[in-house]
Parts: sequence; C-alpha cells; structure tokens
Amino acid sequence: MAQEAVTGRKIPVSVLVAGAFAVIVLIAVLVYLKGPAPKPVDSGSATAEAKAYLHYLTLSDVNMQASENFMQQQVVEVVGNISNNGPRKLALIDVYCLFKGVDGSEIYRERVSVLRSGGGVAALGPGETRAFRLPFDQLPSGWNQAMPVLAIAQIKFAE
Repeated sequence: MAQEAVTGRKIPVSVLVAGAFAVIVLIAVLVYLKGPAPKPVDSGSATAEAKAYLHYLTLSDVNMQASENFMQQQVVEVVGNISNNGPRKLALIDVYCLFKGVDGSEIYRERVSVLRSGGGVAALGPGETRAFRLPFDQLPSGWNQAMPVLAIAQIKFAE
C-alpha cells in the first residue's frame, strides 16, 4: 500500500487575523449584552396609602459634598432636609439614590434611609423637618459627578 502525500492548503495570515478579531469582537458584544440590566425603581412594595402621602414630603437644601474618610477614601455625601407637611407621624423613609454616567444612563443605585425611627430616634411628626446625611464611598468611576436623582422608595407610618 502506497502512502499518499497530504498536501495542506495555506490560509493567508491576514484571513486568520481578521477571523480572530471577529471572534473577539463577537465575544465582547455577547459579554456586554449579558451584563446586568439596570433594575427598575421598585414602586410595587409601596402601599397605596404611602403613595398618596408622597405629596406631603418635601426635600429642601439638598446638596452634595465630598470629603475623605479615615482610610483616605473619597466619600461623597448628599445632605439636606426632609419635611413632613402631612397629618401623620412617619417612622421610616427610604430613598433610592440614582447615579448617572457621563452618557446620562443610570450606572449605580443605592437604597438608603433618610429617616429610621427607633433606637433613640423619634418619628417625624406632622410639620417637622429633619436633616439627613447620606454617605457614599463606593461610587463607580464612570459617575458624572452630578447630584443623584432621589426617589422615595418606601414610607412607613408610626403607630
């Protein structure tokens, strides 16, 4: 039996490079598209009673400041006042702080308490105003350095 000589076809290097580049781009696109989608603001957990009470809440003197903590990390703080202009005492007010990227899309969201009564902190009564401070030390580098959007996430009434 005679051995046949195997002749290989040569593929041009430019075709191999272009094919490898196309595969890399395809993988990058798939990884980007499979990334976490921004979560919608959860308004489903708010009761109808809490939603109806929203117009009684007022945020004022809200501004942002940056400082350095003891570990020499930059801390961004949102400070301001919240007023209860309604007839009921409030035990809890949570807000979503929505941070945007340079392109205007949401890149970071954190739910924080503006008011949490208990442990020596009184409920916010009718006609009262209270100062709040919301520190953030884990903001992404793509943040646009603008004031985050504050959206009420939850209200609980004092009993």
